[in-house]
Amino acid sequence: MTSPVRTSRDGILIAIRLTPRAARDAFDGVKQGVLHARVRAVPEDGRANTALVQLVADEIGVPKSTVSVTAGKTSRLKTVLIAGDAKVLEPRAASWLKRFE
Repeated sequence: MTSPVRTSRDGILIAIRLTPRAARDAFDGVKQGVLHARVRAVPEDGRANTALVQLVADEIGVPKSTVSVTAGKTSRLKTVLIAGDAKVLEPRAASWLKRFE
């Protein structure tokens, strides 16, 4: 399985495919190197992106202020940055992603 997580100088980046207007907020696993997520929010005025940021922060256990959508704001395919020390964040994200294997 190819990991959707890669390091950057600012933290870690996660490749995510987002489905808005879902029945619940959840992650559906990793397929072809992209983490699939769904949120109940609608894709209007950045609501789905805001819900995704909250979902990622809750799942990985980081403050919401450290999570941001850096690419794909109006696309289903997004890149999410979790700012911080990549040496600390990468193992945390890797152990979290193991549950989707």
